[in-house]
Amino acid sequence: MSTAAVAVPTNSVGISNLPNQRYKIVNEKGDHFTIMVCGESGLGKTTFINTLFQTTLKHQEPRRNNGPIKKTIDIDITRAVLEEKNFKLRVNVIDTPGFGDNVNNNKSWQRIIDFIDDQHDSYMRQEQQPFRKIKFDLRVHAVLYFIKPTGHGLKPLDIETMKKISTRANLIPVIAKTDTLTQQELSTFKLRIRQVIETQEIRIFTPPIDESILSNGSATEDNSAAIEHARQLIESMPFAIVGSEERFTNDKGVQVIARKYPWGLVEIENDSHCDFRKLRSLLLRTNLLDLILSTEEVHYEAYRALRLGNSNEENKDSSIPINTPARKLLSSNPHFKEEENALKKYFTEQVKAEEQRFRQWEQNIVNERVRLNNDLEDIQSKVKKLEEQVKNLQLKKR
Repeated sequence: MSTAAVAVPTNSVGISNLPNQRYKIVNEKGDHFTIMVCGESGLGKTTFINTLFQTTLKHQEPRRNNGPIKKTIDIDITRAVLEEKNFKLRVNVIDTPGFGDNVNNNKSWQRIIDFIDDQHDSYMRQEQQPFRKIKFDLRVHAVLYFIKPTGHGLKPLDIETMKKISTRANLIPVIAKTDTLTQQELSTFKLRIRQVIETQEIRIFTPPIDESILSNGSATEDNSAAIEHARQLIESMPFAIVGSEERFTNDKGVQVIARKYPWGLVEIENDSHCDFRKLRSLLLRTNLLDLILSTEEVHYEAYRALRLGNSNEENKDSSIPINTPARKLLSSNPHFKEEENALKKYFTEQVKAEEQRFRQWEQNIVNERVRLNNDLEDIQSKVKKLEEQVKNLQLKKR
């Protein structure tokens, strides 16, 4: 078996320009990023998204105290194109209003799971088409799960939902509105959440750390700083955030994004106040590519292998093309269950009405037949009488 030798050209031949060419292609083409925010209403998800991208991507919906409670979870998709230093990023923000707002939240996570699976399935179907130049990709790269700052721990709904999501996408737990907790309460709350995550074996996204660089002593100053930053991000999980879109002047006379209280300001981008900068760094600055690649190489490949593996078991002949697996039904979704039951009820009522109409029509036919038979008998009786009268008259003439 031959081995490839590493040859070093004596003079430059130009292969070192390949990264520059790739950079030019990526810079011109741009990229896309899909983020999903999940959690109960009123935890500041919309405010966080607008603060994260430093622009108004989503508008606040007025809260109606006397309005009807949503019975199902909606999927709300907001699309935008952000540009920074001539690089364009197509952003898809997926919100899940209505999650966890009902008294009975049994399987309320199902539509979220179905949506994530449907995007993997849709992309896989596009890959199997003969023309693949244009593909619509809405696969979720990161799911921010907003946790209510109760100070006690995760609710059963939170645990079950996070377990389901973590098997399909990059899960990032976030504690919302942490300005309602003291530092001691927040530290205890974080510890309890980490313990539950470890006990329940919930897989959350963590920045990759290449320990081999440190072990063999080849770490540069940049690598060491990146590894230390990744460790700080991991130690800060779950991230404690505070949301605001308003600017105020702090004690130093600097305009900052903050929440104003009688006792002072809670600065959003101050690490001593919350973990917003760390979370933004994880999502956009240092680990954006890791989120995209892990979605492509881990979660999507796992889904694809599962789907095609099931198809291969049914089809052993490799010469026959693999059929695209059927899109799974969303019958377990409460929203679709309600619609299905309503349609069944409507169909049953329509069938009963048609059956009643048919029976009435059949009875009318029977009644009409009886009437016609009676009329026929009367006519026949009259005809006989007339025939007898004619016969009697003929006899008299003789």
